Amino acid sequence: MGGAERVQSGAPVSSGTRMLVGRDAELRIIGRLLSAGGGALVLAGEPGIGKTSLLSAAQRQAEQSGFTVLTVAGSEASAEVPFQGLYQLFAGSLDRVADLPVAQSRALLTALGLRKGPAPQPFLVALATLDLLAEAAAEAPVLVCVDDLQWVDQPSADALAFVARRLGYDPVVLLATSRTHAGERPAPADLARLDLGRLTESDAAALLRRVRADLDPAARGRILAGAEGNPLALVELSTAWPAAAPDALAQGSTAPSAGLTLTGRLERAFVGRLRDLPRTTRDAVLVAAVDSGDELAEILAAASLLNGRRLTTDALEPAAGAGLIRFDDMRVRFRHPLVRSGVLQAATPHRLRSAHEALARLLTDDPYRATWHHALALDAPDEVVAARLETNHLLALQRGSALTAIQMLERAAELSPDPADAARRLLLAAEHGFGLGRADLVRRLLGTAAREDLPELERARMTWLEEIFEDGVPGDAAPVLALCAVAERSASAGDVSLALNLLLGAALRCWWAEPGRDARSRVVAVTRGLPGAEGDPRYVAAIAVADPIRQAAEVRRLLVRAGQDAELTAEADNLRLLGMAGHAVGETALAADYLDRAEARLRAQGRLGLLPHVLGMQVQVRLDVGDWLLAAQAAEEGHRLAVDTGQPIWSAGTLVGDAKVAALRGDSGTALRLADEVEEQLLPKGIDDLLACAQLVRGIALLVEGRAEESYAALADLFDTSGPYWNQRESFGGVGFLADAAARVGRRAEAREILAGARRGWGDCPAALLQINLQYADAVLAEEDEAQEAFQRALAADLVRWPWPRARLDLAYGSWLRRRRRGTESRSPLRAALAVFEVIGARPWAESARAELRAAGQRPPAAPQRDVEQLTPQELQIARLAADGLSNRQIAEQLYLSPRTVGSHLYRIFPKLGITARAQLAEALKVL
Repeated sequence: MGGAERVQSGAPVSSGTRMLVGRDAELRIIGRLLSAGGGALVLAGEPGIGKTSLLSAAQRQAEQSGFTVLTVAGSEASAEVPFQGLYQLFAGSLDRVADLPVAQSRALLTALGLRKGPAPQPFLVALATLDLLAEAAAEAPVLVCVDDLQWVDQPSADALAFVARRLGYDPVVLLATSRTHAGERPAPADLARLDLGRLTESDAAALLRRVRADLDPAARGRILAGAEGNPLALVELSTAWPAAAPDALAQGSTAPSAGLTLTGRLERAFVGRLRDLPRTTRDAVLVAAVDSGDELAEILAAASLLNGRRLTTDALEPAAGAGLIRFDDMRVRFRHPLVRSGVLQAATPHRLRSAHEALARLLTDDPYRATWHHALALDAPDEVVAARLETNHLLALQRGSALTAIQMLERAAELSPDPADAARRLLLAAEHGFGLGRADLVRRLLGTAAREDLPELERARMTWLEEIFEDGVPGDAAPVLALCAVAERSASAGDVSLALNLLLGAALRCWWAEPGRDARSRVVAVTRGLPGAEGDPRYVAAIAVADPIRQAAEVRRLLVRAGQDAELTAEADNLRLLGMAGHAVGETALAADYLDRAEARLRAQGRLGLLPHVLGMQVQVRLDVGDWLLAAQAAEEGHRLAVDTGQPIWSAGTLVGDAKVAALRGDSGTALRLADEVEEQLLPKGIDDLLACAQLVRGIALLVEGRAEESYAALADLFDTSGPYWNQRESFGGVGFLADAAARVGRRAEAREILAGARRGWGDCPAALLQINLQYADAVLAEEDEAQEAFQRALAADLVRWPWPRARLDLAYGSWLRRRRRGTESRSPLRAALAVFEVIGARPWAESARAELRAAGQRPPAAPQRDVEQLTPQELQIARLAADGLSNRQIAEQLYLSPRTVGSHLYRIFPKLGITARAQLAEALKVL
């Protein structure tokens, strides 16, 4: 390749990269990334394709440009120590941890095993990682090189992915390699990725000439064919020539190795060199392969135990001479991951167990690791070791790694002599998987546990875990009733907490898909029958979600009472459940209070796993009351955090929220498109709750477009109990819009009949959201001689917490007055409505209010220049917090960003708002 190639900034490509044949384009991309000074990129490809070589070239380029380079390498050996990757990354800069905020410092040091304390929240560890890199970048730009990301321990990999998503403002570049190989853990799909292909024929020939210029044409042809454009294969197979059997390298060969993949052939080529080395060397290399660490002293000491006599570095020299490993006074490293995997593949089970046993015997002062290696050394059940693993899983949780804890419990189950103990440990692992939101992991663990006979309570726990990820089938009451029966048996056996979990799962089935009145009633009855459960937030949530219409009054009473219990509401998860209950029964103001408090607690505790759930509910709550900018902010952040926490981004639910925002703001085309997408996804599944939401969006969008007849038909479908869009609770939101559409097309009497039928189903449900919408509809649909009184009743209601419904009511009343030729009276409510519509961004309604004001003989005020609308949801969130007096670091801690990122956002926010100082933010945002 041309060594004179230059990167975008004009910096020359390092001369050390000249050995990389055929990678000019990739080197230019990496050069641009380094020149830009911030960002992340994953180099992906098959084993031996050149990922590590490119990473090394980037490291040389960065060092020449003054970067601080931090490295971490994954290992195919079992990563039994949580956050081992972060420890490797920060081993030389742990003195900086003291400069972090106290909560972050404690979390990171606990995760790294350097202090004792409560289990750290993984995302506080991730935020500490981000801030530590940002602090280092304040002195010099930083390059983080992550080799073999697929083998970095999961907690460290999650933290690094969190960091990668937030780079761009700090001078920090994260460059990682990841294998695209069957069975390997893939890199996060949302990170920028550069796929490395095989070399072209001409580049492969050039590389081969550079490595082995002495080969004759026949040998060169066979090696080129066997290597298939893989750079490592070209180097290794040519190095082995003529020792490698020619037929084993040729494509289409009938030799024994011809059926192997290219990776298998490379592993065999590496291991072939090992066979001729002394036994002491083979023992040392095997121990290095099974040890997740790379410390020279530890590997030699364990290899000595395996070999039966004391070994020195002399035992490693032959392996280094054969090009299998590299070592210095501190570390032993394999020259390529395929060497390690080849060693592991070639070793007999007995030899592998012996190597693990040697490590277990050595690590007497580290019982955590010793137990893990002892577990891998066994080939028969052993309750003593299984029990130790179960104890170790608690230590893994304390270090903040649920995945490592699950791995230990799975091995403990394999070693359990008693099938009941095995099943119990698998179910415990599944509960941790549920806490991570990993449905795939939970189902796999439950599938294994189901093979054993389980006691009653364990079977009940398994039922709960099986059902919790299911939403049910419309009209299918059987699973709901089955969950209720299991809950009753669990309560009878003394486990009321498990019974509440089961009943909440049954209630959620009732929420997403209609199971019938009997099933709903059964959930409520069983929940009410639990002894001493009424004060538990799960009790409130279960009856609210199962039967929101008939339980609305009782739920409101319980929510008000819960608000007076300081101990109960100190827990973030309790607040989340109470907010869920309030939202379910339509007590929107109460729901907003609980959810806002839950959000604040979850942020303070670094519990990002539950935060997207809270934000998702807040989107709907804020749209109902009229805080649309905050609703958009919650939706945007919910997207980001769902990615960070590895949870599905609730595609249908997110589409519904986005669609409703678009419809209300007047973007009817987007709203209709998104509603169609929701229906396409969910109609076959019959999830009627979200189908009803999509149909409501469709009705609003058609109304905004002026297609009132179509809007009326769409909204009327919400109240058809035999149609696909019927959902009793979600019909609350359609009441007022149905009235608007009916008034425009002259179908007031027909709409009154529709709502009369719905009222019979709602009964005396006191839900605030429903009653506010009904009062609005009664006024808009009233006969002429009854309209005045109906409007006055509606306006007399306490709507202080409901600016959007109040503004719609003012617009309807002002329009009614204007049509009655009472223009002077109409102006005040119309002006009030216009002011609110402009603040919340309800453009179609603002235009209607302006038109009505002009018709009433008053020139409406000019539309205000709302600079705030230029802000993205995240910028608005940062601006609000800065206006409240929070520093950049405090804002960063709340939003899981780096302080420099916050500062960069503020740098862009100021000109958008037409201000020049932080002190002016409050005034610029006061319209909100």
